Amino acid sequence: MSKRALITGITGQDGSYLAEHLLAQGYQVWGLIRGQANPRKSRVSRLVSELSFVDGDLMDQASLVSAVDKVQPDEVYNLGAISFVPLSWQQAELVTEINGMGVLRMLEAIRMVSGLNGSRGGGSGQMRFYQASSSEMFGAVAETPQCETTIFRPRSPYGVAKTYGHFITRNYRESFGMYAVSGMLFNHESPRRGAEFVTRKISLAVARIKLGYQDKLSLGNLDAVRDWGFAGDYVRAMHLMLQQDEPGDYVIGTGQMHSVRDAVRIAFEHVGLNWEDYVHIDPSLVRPAEVEILCADAERARTQLDWEPTVDFPELMRMMVDSDLRQASREREYGDLLLAGSW
Repeated sequence: MSKRALITGITGQDGSYLAEHLLAQGYQVWGLIRGQANPRKSRVSRLVSELSFVDGDLMDQASLVSAVDKVQPDEVYNLGAISFVPLSWQQAELVTEINGMGVLRMLEAIRMVSGLNGSRGGGSGQMRFYQASSSEMFGAVAETPQCETTIFRPRSPYGVAKTYGHFITRNYRESFGMYAVSGMLFNHESPRRGAEFVTRKISLAVARIKLGYQDKLSLGNLDAVRDWGFAGDYVRAMHLMLQQDEPGDYVIGTGQMHSVRDAVRIAFEHVGLNWEDYVHIDPSLVRPAEVEILCADAERARTQLDWEPTVDFPELMRMMVDSDLRQASREREYGDLLLAGSW
């Protein structure tokens, strides 16, 4: 019998890569969808024939119980979240409901369907739960690089909500014997990243500027430093965490720091342009409380999970620019065809 996995946030960047990875491993993969009209369902459209979907909402406890009971998954990956950090200052309550309380509701659904009470564990056949924690929990970092024991000092409503999700996952592991783990993933990007995120904003702008569709790129803090990796690498780590004999939390990152300025330079150089001719600094894009430096110490993942990233940051940025160049070129060809047809 093949394993069954339930993924919340399956239409997001990570969800789509994880679905591909699990299907390749022989899993039956179910995606939690809030209504069949999900605007990003197209992201997994090429996999639809191999996927199953179940209705559910991280803000609706009963729907999650129903979904877990229907699917009876071996593994649950909770990737569903509002993941754009700046939005969390504008919609702090909504972000907290989904990114914080949504974790609790999913844990409760698993506990109720599994019949877990007190400190009684579910045995070897119990459902295993993965929570998508975040490097944003480290916030105003107490040390660099950050590892599993680094204290949390979140600097955004997003980071605070993710911290709650992290601790409630640990609490259910300790209170109910649930196999529940958190992956403290540092920034991970890909051509599937939403256009609102800075790396994709850069790659899209570079492609459009190169093709003559756009003149300038507006950015905020060019000096912010992040540990950026490839999302396809990071979903492998999620899967590996749920294959261990004992549950535990892991930091996942490359251990390499790059600034937003580095990302801009690499992207523009890839198409033969000087970034300083096109980038405009917009103070309104600076976060109210910036996290200046994030860098992962992923030694535990390397030694215990045997996990290593395969794509470095310059390669990642070039991959994203190439993808956006292809997309922008297709859009131009389609527009030309429409124009020709109108005559």
